[in-house]
Amino acid sequence: MKLIKKNTSAGAEQVARSGFPSMFYTAMDRRTFLRRSGLTAGAAAVGAALPPTMMRRANAAEKNTREAGVAAEIKRSVCTHCSVGCGVVAEVQNGVWTGQEPDFDSPFNLGAHCAKGASLREHGIGEKRIKYPMKLEGGRWKRMSWDDAINEIGDQFMKIREESGPDSVWWCGSSKSNNEGSYLQRKFVAFWGTNNIDHQARICHSTTVAGVANTWGYGAMTNSYNDMHNAKCMFFIGSNAAEAHPVSMQHILRAKENGAKMIVADPRFTRTAAHADQHISFRAGTDVPLIWGMLWHIFENGWEDREYVNQRVYGLDKVREEVAHWTPARVEDVTGVPEAQVYEAAKTMAEHRPGTIVWCMGGTQHHVGNNNTRAYCILQLALGNIGVSGGGANIFRGHDNVQGATDVGPNSHTLPGYYGLAEGAWRHWCRVWDVDFDYIKSRFDDGQYDAGGGNMAHPMNIVGIPVSRWIDGILEDPSNLSQRDNTRAVFFQGHAVNSQTRGPDMKEAVEKLDLVVISDPYPTHLAVMSERTDGVYLLPTCTQFEQRGSATASNRSLQWREQVIDPLFESKTDAQILYRLAQKFGFEDQMFKNISIEGDDMPNPEDTLREINRGTWTIGYTGQSPERLKLHLENKHTFDTTTLRAVGGPCDGDYYGLPWPCWGTPEMNHPGTHVLYDPSQPVKDGGLTFRARFGVEREGESLLANGSFSEGSELRDGYPEFTFATLRQLGWHVDLTREELEACARVAGVDSSDLPRNIRTASTEVLEKLDGVNWKTDLSGGIQRVVIAHGCAPFGNAKARCEVWQFPDPIPVHREPLYTPRYDLVAEYPTYEDVKASYRLPTRYASVQSEDYSRDFPLIFTSGRLVEYEGGGEETRSNPWLAELQQEMFVEIHPADANDRQIADGQDVWLDGPEGGSIRVKAMVTERVPRGTVWTPFHFGGHYQGEDLLDRYPEGTAPYVRGEACNTATTYGYDRVTQMQETKSTLCEIRAA
Repeated sequence: MKLIKKNTSAGAEQVARSGFPSMFYTAMDRRTFLRRSGLTAGAAAVGAALPPTMMRRANAAEKNTREAGVAAEIKRSVCTHCSVGCGVVAEVQNGVWTGQEPDFDSPFNLGAHCAKGASLREHGIGEKRIKYPMKLEGGRWKRMSWDDAINEIGDQFMKIREESGPDSVWWCGSSKSNNEGSYLQRKFVAFWGTNNIDHQARICHSTTVAGVANTWGYGAMTNSYNDMHNAKCMFFIGSNAAEAHPVSMQHILRAKENGAKMIVADPRFTRTAAHADQHISFRAGTDVPLIWGMLWHIFENGWEDREYVNQRVYGLDKVREEVAHWTPARVEDVTGVPEAQVYEAAKTMAEHRPGTIVWCMGGTQHHVGNNNTRAYCILQLALGNIGVSGGGANIFRGHDNVQGATDVGPNSHTLPGYYGLAEGAWRHWCRVWDVDFDYIKSRFDDGQYDAGGGNMAHPMNIVGIPVSRWIDGILEDPSNLSQRDNTRAVFFQGHAVNSQTRGPDMKEAVEKLDLVVISDPYPTHLAVMSERTDGVYLLPTCTQFEQRGSATASNRSLQWREQVIDPLFESKTDAQILYRLAQKFGFEDQMFKNISIEGDDMPNPEDTLREINRGTWTIGYTGQSPERLKLHLENKHTFDTTTLRAVGGPCDGDYYGLPWPCWGTPEMNHPGTHVLYDPSQPVKDGGLTFRARFGVEREGESLLANGSFSEGSELRDGYPEFTFATLRQLGWHVDLTREELEACARVAGVDSSDLPRNIRTASTEVLEKLDGVNWKTDLSGGIQRVVIAHGCAPFGNAKARCEVWQFPDPIPVHREPLYTPRYDLVAEYPTYEDVKASYRLPTRYASVQSEDYSRDFPLIFTSGRLVEYEGGGEETRSNPWLAELQQEMFVEIHPADANDRQIADGQDVWLDGPEGGSIRVKAMVTERVPRGTVWTPFHFGGHYQGEDLLDRYPEGTAPYVRGEACNTATTYGYDRVTQMQETKSTLCEIRAA
């Protein structure tokens, strides 16, 4: 059935007319308008088919407006929804965003938009935005001035800080902020004095970052959407690209046109699966058995790339031991997939190389998510598919800047650039910020707390509470926390809480807080989900179209956004709001020492990016200066749409967006790295080895590469990461300039006067101090420059590893979901024992799985995305064009399961979770889901357990479409390594409403 309400009522007419009053000169509902325009709801989902006043060629509009005597400006930005990085061209007249078109010059979207991208202009004219600061007082929303809002919020935060310590305020940054804003979010909390900050990446790809980074060095997409043109096989698992990343499909389908085979492993028959040569429907939560089943056939038939494994892979023999247990019969019993299907997939991957693997949240959102992602990596290593064009791990990220925010922004367990929280990492960033380390340390609470496993540490060095568990920071007994007191106030800047599990617990937690502050363009589900009558503040925050800055697409390319329009209403940018709060708390001079302030309160984005460049040596965010990114913006048309390399022009030789690592300083002019770990290219041209991140030896076996090295390397074998000491051993330290040596001396604590004019004559004492400076802490970039000049990778040349000995499961193993439908398998594949302290909190595993819930809740409950909406949906459900396309929250249920419960298509039903959460939704009876599994989208909010929360929104701000948040009914469960939530494999029951 079509879950599209055909509104022709006066109410629907009012919705349409209020959204675009200039477009409706006669009474006409949107359905009629679309029909008269020759547009159906299906056609409207295609960007080019949106109404002409919404989408049109900007150059034609410019000509028309010139004739009318009105000057028009063309501004270029990037879509603010998923991570493909689609370019958008906006036409602006008299400061009003009047038209848009997709960027035909962009090598990412090539003139295409999905429905969400095509309707971006609504962000610039929408009436559902928060228009001015407000607070909830006595159950009513009261307008405030910015000064009053900052003062009231600041006074209450300072009171809580004084009474309970800085850790008692929990901060949430955003994957929707640009790189500069998200970086400032992380920097801000360092000056506040806590690591209690996080963002959406925790609940979408934290298990990817942990799994991938601990396999071959960096936790990011290795290739690109564009490079998939060169794939001979594409294996999708836990990814529904057609709906989650619609424009990526043009690259995927181009690969198919080039002859690539396509396999989709997903419990549902998705729109992506409809394009596949093979669809594998497996039981949710059994990714590791499925992958090990494929590897069983690969090993059995000798299809692995033995030369590649010998040269570049460590620990595959231990994987063989685990895979040997996963015979075809066992795989079929656990996953539900017959041997013939598993064999066919393995054979297709083996016979069609290079092949790429694509995964998303279907694979990551499990309490063994890091096991899943590492298993995917091992499959690719066995086949020799990493470090080659057309191969790789193409990990499609969800939000427009979730990659950038993960790289340089608000993570609870790292400083920008994944520097960690050890003293050396803090000292590095204090040097970048030009502040005293002891000053920053003094901002934190004093004392020692359990950092995990009984290891005591200072709060500065303990990972903070993650976004997946912020509610437990409020609800947990304080004696069980690794900090002084519970969370008493929260500050959310650009995050949708309805995307998180355990809705009833969240409601309880929100009602217990002293203070809730929401900084967002729209009121979020957090503003209305509780029964609070006081203590909630709304701060109107700009979209990315009302500011300039950079964003990082899923393929690691950075793109510069021009500011399209001035801030709407009384909105301020993320950076402005943080600056105002820093002023209130008295550390703005220290925090913004090297960042100029425009006007009264706007930190300069270019200065902020330059500060990121000065410090982020680990992952190579150092070469992408604002000037280079703007040059790419001006010359998009010069980049090849498959290789992403500029062919002639001012950017000749660069890869589009300078995908990280872009080594050295901007002046070094590194082109960026399109394909990670590809030794067939010189490092200076974007080639790489695997990173030497895990030492040089393990149990007597070398971890360094064996006879594999990057093209042009002077070292013809494996080697460790580079330090000044390594340069000295090779005699390369003499290549450093005087300025570079002085920079190394400052890091090492050596007075520049002690440096002789000829470094060869330096004293042993000076040289030994310099020896500790490495490629990650040398602020001059000299070590990187010299190493690359000799053809080597700064981070070394090692083997990727299949065994991660620091993790609870060094070799990935299957563990049944905490809420499993196969309780008979728990004895053989149990979860972990409960943990006392992880990310400052106790975490339950065995105590949850000790009870069999499958008798009362027999259906597997999983969730995913719709093409019409994004994330928590507050923005997109407030968009009248998108709201028209999908107006009901629903659950997909197999006909057999529906018939067993006497449920008809389109009927209202209750979906009950085993922890007490229930949601009232429409039933969609369909064979897209297998028997025993139900599926819902996760973009809805504004209802709670059958109640419409319309009256709780500030006047005029309620989204056009509201519905139950599926996570009201989801359950407890967190990855053992990263605290990723387990949303893709829980249980439920469905009954008629």
